[in-house]
Amino acid sequence: MTAKEITGESMKNNLMIIGGIFHLGVAVFHLFFWRLFHWKKDLASLTFINRAVMQILNLCLTFVFIAVAFISLFYSTELVTTNLGLVICVLISIFWFLRVVEQIFFFGLKKRSSVILTILCIAGFVIYLMPVL
Repeated sequence: MTAKEITGESMKNNLMIIGGIFHLGVAVFHLFFWRLFHWKKDLASLTFINRAVMQILNLCLTFVFIAVAFISLFYSTELVTTNLGLVICVLISIFWFLRVVEQIFFFGLKKRSSVILTILCIAGFVIYLMPVL
């Protein structure tokens, strides 16, 4: 293995560590949805099923973010050096690309908070695409 290959692999591992921390942050953000978005009050206007679906989807998505963080932090080498790992990186990258599109479609880019979230989603897209390129 050449020094250039070692440096490239090291950079890719660092991206996975950054990605793991990123996903932990996103998971924590999702756990605060009840408070941040006043879900106790606002979701009360939904039917029982829709209220439950919103909360279940959020909790399951939070678990996915924690799982991705775990894999990124503890299996970074496998993510960037194996075919399966690279496929997982591509899939995570596609997730974040779709999230960018959805962010713009549903929220637009007129509010600063929406622009910030769009940038964060782009960051997730780029972090997991870079090891594949």
